[in-house]
Amino acid sequence: MKSISTAIFSAMLVMAAAPALHAQNAPATTDASAAMSSGEIKKVDKSTGKLTIKHGPLVNLGMDGMTMNFKVSDPAMLDAVKPGDKVNFIAEEPNGQLTVTKIVKQ
Repeated sequence: MKSISTAIFSAMLVMAAAPALHAQNAPATTDASAAMSSGEIKKVDKSTGKLTIKHGPLVNLGMDGMTMNFKVSDPAMLDAVKPGDKVNFIAEEPNGQLTVTKIVKQ
């Protein structure tokens, strides 16, 4: 009976340690890199403070790829890109409005 209890206890320890061991071997990612999407700038509209981006899936927002307009969180982003630029960006929905919060040229 003691050997069965020891075996069960050992199995429980291994099962409890498995997630931690897996996490040690998993590639490191940050929330920001996981939220990055890729796209192409189609239009920069400084008068409205918006970018039109043809993009792939926005995983963090559960959206498929499409072409759409985004507000920018910082107007300087409008000067950092031009139509045709390939970009990686983070889009979020503060106050229910799709907004680019970070953008980096590829």
